[in-house]
Amino acid sequence: MTAPVSPVRQSAGHVLARCRDLVGPELRDAVGRLHPWVAEMAAYSFGWCEVGGAPVTAPGGKGVRQALAVLGAEAAGADGRAGVPAAVAVELVHAFSLLHDDIMDGDATRRRRPAVWQAYGTGPAVLAGDALFALAVDILAATPEGAGAVRLLSAALADLVRGQADDLLFATRPWTGPDRVTPEEYRAMAEGKTGALLGCAVALGATLGGAPRDTADAFDRAGRHLGVAFQLVDDVLGIWGDPAVTGKPVGGDLRERKKTFPVLAALGSPAARRLPALLGPDGHAEEAAALVEAVGGRTAALAEARAHTAAARELLTTAPLAAGAAEELTELLESLVGRAL
Repeated sequence: MTAPVSPVRQSAGHVLARCRDLVGPELRDAVGRLHPWVAEMAAYSFGWCEVGGAPVTAPGGKGVRQALAVLGAEAAGADGRAGVPAAVAVELVHAFSLLHDDIMDGDATRRRRPAVWQAYGTGPAVLAGDALFALAVDILAATPEGAGAVRLLSAALADLVRGQADDLLFATRPWTGPDRVTPEEYRAMAEGKTGALLGCAVALGATLGGAPRDTADAFDRAGRHLGVAFQLVDDVLGIWGDPAVTGKPVGGDLRERKKTFPVLAALGSPAARRLPALLGPDGHAEEAAALVEAVGGRTAALAEARAHTAAARELLTTAPLAAGAAEELTELLESLVGRAL
């Protein structure tokens, strides 16, 4: 028997679908402005076509960032359509970041299809990513709040790049000793890599919806807390999640020696001194996962995720928001991190 869907998840799914319906036509129109070959690669990345351009409906993203932008505008008291340019821009930037991330990480697949760099080549994928970024800036610059909107996006991108750089450098650092990665460094990385664009999405939507600066700032901080919580939950699922749901092999993050929060937290325990030897492609992922859990790594990661979720909720509770949109925004935020909490 299929498990019933919780009210929050069901409501969040409805919100995502509503926002995708609102933003989708504008997103497709924007992509259609690109060079035809670049537009094809972008359409492939969104799941709209196969290589060569034949239309298809392939797995795509949930549209979380575009929904946050629409809800940000609505929470500011505006019609959701006011946030559509922000929604399109952040969706384009998110796609740009994924194209480049897959190249940097050497990930050959994305959403169970060959990644763009595998399907078209590395150079073309870089070009497509650059084009998506330029298009996002152009769309925001054309809004009445153009200069301020572009500044918000550029600040988020600077933090995203900083977080991505830290994440790449973490792989070169030891598990133990004075040069080890600390949980505090992890939090800063996750806020930049994942939280910056989430915060930017809701803040941009609110800004285009006429919200005052302090409200937009509160939205940005809430999204950043959400990003850290989302990354923490993703780390937990990367070790203990169901592969049928996550699309990742069991213990994949442990075999790849990723500096995830559960492992970093576990290494703080003297009982985990054997852990580094268990990690890596020739290690023992099941034994490593059991050890991380036994010394409290999983518990620490989930507790940290709950704390950041609570901080995001508090920021939204204290901001002056339109009631209905505020409820939908809170439900969406909490559904994103409710996968393992």
